[in-house]
Amino acid sequence: MDKVNYHKTQNQEISLIDANYQKFAFQRHYHLDFHIGLITDGQQKFHYQGCSYQVGSGQIVIMPPDELHDGHSLLDSGYQVKVFSIDPQWLSDLAELKRPGNTISFSELIIHDPGVFKPLARLHHSLTQNNISQLAKDCLPYEGFSQLFTRYGALAQKAAIPLGQQSVNTLKEYLMENLDQPVRLEQLSELCQLSPTQFQRHFKARVGLTPYAWLSRLRLEKGMRLLKSGLCGTEVAHQIGFYDQAHFSKAFKATYGVSPSQFI
Repeated sequence: MDKVNYHKTQNQEISLIDANYQKFAFQRHYHLDFHIGLITDGQQKFHYQGCSYQVGSGQIVIMPPDELHDGHSLLDSGYQVKVFSIDPQWLSDLAELKRPGNTISFSELIIHDPGVFKPLARLHHSLTQNNISQLAKDCLPYEGFSQLFTRYGALAQKAAIPLGQQSVNTLKEYLMENLDQPVRLEQLSELCQLSPTQFQRHFKARVGLTPYAWLSRLRLEKGMRLLKSGLCGTEVAHQIGFYDQAHFSKAFKATYGVSPSQFI
């Protein structure tokens, strides 16, 4: 049986997922945040950058932001996972990056290292508890990720993905500022100085999704961030351009496996 629990933490840049996925399968999607998943039981299969991967109990999957992937259980019995969803800027600040344009990256997509897995599992558990001090909750993430950074962290220059005379990142910034507005294909193609036909073809080739599917995911990812900040579902739906809360709730549950009201 599928069971998904989302948890906010004292740090708005970090949220937690504790899930048992059996039937639920993730279609191709991306996140705005880093997702660091700890498989605690079962096996998951996913596709990423044209390759198929399997990950099992005791292994860690590190999925960078903006990267397309899917995911489903390899076994009928399902798999259990504990996930950290972390704002990329928070990770960059933790790594104390000095040069503009540098981003944090990791040398491995899948990590099998008990010396890293166990501290992260303890951290995930601790951040859901109410019987530890506020200072401990503030400090624990810095300590918990230290082994992961020391052994697998790296620096990288984030490469711009060209799209006509602009980049996909420029397009994302434009849309993030206009999520509550109706978006027309002509607007996006003009921004990139392409014809509508060229824009659709180039976008799908560069990103791997249609512009509509990509924007739909962007709205939901922004919606997730707004829920983390404490906004109610009605206000979130309005800010990200959904017709009403009912449409937002339906799309949110289909995407994340829980309704907005279950996000705690």
